[in-house]
Amino acid sequence: MGKFTNLMTAAMVTLALTSGSAMADTWRMTSKMPADSPEGKVFQKFADLTKEYTNGELTIEIYPNEQLGKEDAVLEQLQMGILNIYAEGFGYMKKWAPELDWTAAPFMFDDFDHWARFMNGDLVQSWFDKVEAAAGVKPLGSPTTILRGPFRVIVSNKPVNSLEDIQGLKLRMHPNKIAIASWQHLGAEVITLPWTEVYQTIQKDIVQAVNSPVALVESMRFNEVAPYIGRTDEYWQSIGFMMNMEAYDALDDETKAGLLKAYNAAGDYSRELMFSVADKSIDDMVAGGATYVELDTGPFVKSMKSFYADLEAKGELPDGFIAAVEAARSE
Repeated sequence: MGKFTNLMTAAMVTLALTSGSAMADTWRMTSKMPADSPEGKVFQKFADLTKEYTNGELTIEIYPNEQLGKEDAVLEQLQMGILNIYAEGFGYMKKWAPELDWTAAPFMFDDFDHWARFMNGDLVQSWFDKVEAAAGVKPLGSPTTILRGPFRVIVSNKPVNSLEDIQGLKLRMHPNKIAIASWQHLGAEVITLPWTEVYQTIQKDIVQAVNSPVALVESMRFNEVAPYIGRTDEYWQSIGFMMNMEAYDALDDETKAGLLKAYNAAGDYSRELMFSVADKSIDDMVAGGATYVELDTGPFVKSMKSFYADLEAKGELPDGFIAAVEAARSE
């Protein structure tokens, strides 16, 4: 029934969209984000620059707010070529390559540059090749170009300034096996709760802390009940422009070059915008009484080495994962 529903959704989307511009020079791009969100502004920038840099040969039509369906339906539409770009985290491609779930491994990477080298390395490329072979989908450009977050923090109702402060901390977690095991390994008392219950449960001291992209802390009002904000860089995130390769291959070389140029320029804009928004939000929260610190994550990364070594010994990590991480570290 689910498969049939998704196919029906795709068929209806096709009928709705084919009344627009000529198929040959119009691409359809969808995302979960509102048009007026920071990410939505980045997507519009990409669309505007694509038209400019391809001299009007390629137009990007953006459909925000999941207008064209939820994840499963959108991925099917992307695979079928009804949609051309889906802008989301690479974890959403794990239906075709489960290994991609490990691109956001907690405290596996020393810093953003280390993670970026790993993401652009041969191992991750082989995972993307696997997706292309299975679904005809592949990312546009470098997978770390469009920033998300732009970084992660731990928000708590008591000071957290080091790894020692994690010991026994009642930490809210989403129901993800690796995330739960990771923070238990670091010493937290993990409690799984829905995202929408975080404010109330911290207020009642049922939990004491939550991990979050810094961009969401103020909008969720977490700082009202958990005024201690610590930058952890738990893992890095980017937004993949997952692309239907049949449509891409149909473009001439000049149009492909213009599309990539627009993507890279949108990446520069995303960094400027995301950090600007984050800095203002932090300043506003501190002015309202919050405390902001940047934690030394070295001890976190060091502690997690034994965690990942144990997973590797059990055969629970993708082949070559730790070796690829270490190779990216030494470059």
